[in-house]
Amino acid sequence: MKAQDIYKLAVEMGIKADFRSRENIQNLLKREKEKFEKLDVKKKSDFDKEKLWNPYSDTRIYFDSGKKIKKILAGIDIGTGEMLLADRLRGIDAVLAHHPLGKGLACLDEVMHLQADVLSQYGVPINIAESLMKPRISEISRKVSAPNVNQVPDAARLLGITLLNVHTPADNLVASFLKKKISAKKFEYVGEIMEMLKEIPEYKEAISFGQGPRLFAGSEDNRCGKIALTEITGGTEGSPSIYDYLSRAGIGTIIGMHLSEEHKKEAEKAHLNVIIAGHISSDSIGMNLFLDEIEKRGVKIVACSGLVRVKRK
Repeated sequence: MKAQDIYKLAVEMGIKADFRSRENIQNLLKREKEKFEKLDVKKKSDFDKEKLWNPYSDTRIYFDSGKKIKKILAGIDIGTGEMLLADRLRGIDAVLAHHPLGKGLACLDEVMHLQADVLSQYGVPINIAESLMKPRISEISRKVSAPNVNQVPDAARLLGITLLNVHTPADNLVASFLKKKISAKKFEYVGEIMEMLKEIPEYKEAISFGQGPRLFAGSEDNRCGKIALTEITGGTEGSPSIYDYLSRAGIGTIIGMHLSEEHKKEAEKAHLNVIIAGHISSDSIGMNLFLDEIEKRGVKIVACSGLVRVKRK
């Protein structure tokens, strides 16, 4: 495979697993194209043309050596250390990160609009979801403007090793995976969901190092009510103001990756149960589902940086 093959496969798998319909995503891409066509020549040169076909701005290639890829070093967080590790290990042709780097990190806020669509699917009116998400998206936009985003891509370029990442597409994969698990069985109590999660290999492994599924709000003895997967995909945590509206929409339990103290307090005020399945372990599931497809194409995977590699049939 070449870097572009992996990149395009990630986008296609992300679209297939997206909670939004393919038609909805195609309409979003069409709007981007219309915006691009209306720009003058100078503004067109500044436009991020990846947006014309890739709806996930946090998933990109940062350096392409042009070499055929036969072995990948894959991890959750990739830094300069991992790039040097790839250089030391034999036969590594590319490094694949989960969390975004470079321009993917700088544009992280752009994928957060996905969350408004997911919230609307759980009964929150789209106008409310969009209104509540906008301040949070703006906050993240300011936050990601400060980091030295090109440090790791620069290391990749100097070492001559292909570097890319797969973020929201992998998060879509784990969200879809968990949604199928939840839909396959009728849960009455929160504790029953917890037990189901603990049987998933990546979460089971996370228990061994103290980061297994945990209940951050509510009780295992509470009845779970309607379950929502609103905290799994969409860049990063959304607005803390959304929990009251989810509760009014009939949601009883939320399953997520991580939860800040502010978000926890708001969820408790809304009388919601919040299960945190685990951040890195959830990321591992999404990456594993993607990496399984890469391996089918003859590429060998070497796991690092928190990635618990589990192969599925």
